[in-house]
Amino acid sequence: MKIAKASLVKSGENLLYGVFALTVSYFVFAYSGRFGQISILLYYAVWLPLVLVDYRRALGNYVKYVWIFAFAIFALLSVFWSAAPGTTARAGVQYLTHVICALIAMRALDVKTLTLGSVTGAGVVLAYSMLFGVYHFDPLDGTVSFVGAFDSKNQLGFYASLAVFFCFAAVILLKQRRVWLPVCSVVGLLAAYCLYASQSATSVLTTAAVLGLTVGMQVFSLLPPKSRKLLFIAATIFGTITVIAAIYGGAIDSVLGAFGKDSTLTGRTYLWQQGIEAARASPVIGIGYQAYWVRGFSEAERLWEEFFIGSRGGFHFHNTYIETMVELGAVGLLLLTGLFLSGLFGHLKRVLTQQHGYESLVLFGISALLFVRSFAEIDVIFPYQIGSFLLYITAGKLTLPAPQSASTPSPVFSGDAVQSLAHPLAAGSVYPYR
Repeated sequence: MKIAKASLVKSGENLLYGVFALTVSYFVFAYSGRFGQISILLYYAVWLPLVLVDYRRALGNYVKYVWIFAFAIFALLSVFWSAAPGTTARAGVQYLTHVICALIAMRALDVKTLTLGSVTGAGVVLAYSMLFGVYHFDPLDGTVSFVGAFDSKNQLGFYASLAVFFCFAAVILLKQRRVWLPVCSVVGLLAAYCLYASQSATSVLTTAAVLGLTVGMQVFSLLPPKSRKLLFIAATIFGTITVIAAIYGGAIDSVLGAFGKDSTLTGRTYLWQQGIEAARASPVIGIGYQAYWVRGFSEAERLWEEFFIGSRGGFHFHNTYIETMVELGAVGLLLLTGLFLSGLFGHLKRVLTQQHGYESLVLFGISALLFVRSFAEIDVIFPYQIGSFLLYITAGKLTLPAPQSASTPSPVFSGDAVQSLAHPLAAGSVYPYR
């Protein structure tokens, strides 16, 4: 039996394969530490073969992706000055190939498929954690929390946050019904329970903030583009004043107290201070990609001991920018920040200027979630993580023409060739391999 290429690589016509590939990817990202290298090979197996099916459609024009690859290339080049060159070389190659897979996925998947595949992927990850998960005692704050099948409650919370957001996007923004409404209801409830059981303040607060922001932007989208811009500026000014007033009014301590946290954020402020001190050793280019948390290095061993990390691995500075400064210096920090802000403000611009359609709003919500979490977690600078995968997908979507349709996608789950009118190829584009 012959399988049409469109059912695998053509955006908008490969819903079944896209959902399957994303579900596999989510599971691998979550549990590759448990299942080992064979699971990583499975991740590569669902994306790299698309190049053989139709390399022009799968790869596109990589000249346009130079700014997207810049951080990954610099991370790999840091092997030449790394304090642990073997570790840096291996991790650099892994990260670069991970970015390539993400960009292949970006070109192969439309926003509808990305959303629905993320619902099923996050749902499978959370279901596995519910079946095989455990509780951990945190010696730093004396609490016991559900960590699922992860080593950290914050990772469980992250997948729960993604599940909540994508369920919201599928039902509210993309108007999915029929099969997907009950699926999203079940996954959403499971995610809400995992958020509660994990007691991850970072995940709960960022989820609430991003959902609120997305709802606000959805209201803005009902207005004409010119009115949106003026209202957004006014809302930004008002919001900034409100946040500053809340900070000086002690709102932060009240919020932290509700989650059983203190002003040190369970030792994170001390960890940030240690990271800033470590960054001073090589402030321009860093000590090498993933060359700090290496067994046998005195500072890493000291911090593992102070924070009761018996495994001596899987630890970081709990701040994306500090971690980047330590490993890749100011140059790496500039490249990563540029990638973050390009995705965030690029999709924000599309939301404020498009006449209709919610594709850009979904991508903006993903970018906002990753950006907000970046100040307290490390989600985007390591390979085989869902955060970095989504970051490069959202950034890569900016290299494609903005959706031109005024209609929302059909809520039909089917594997046929019905393509959302919001996809740029359906708008009469004469550049199908951009």
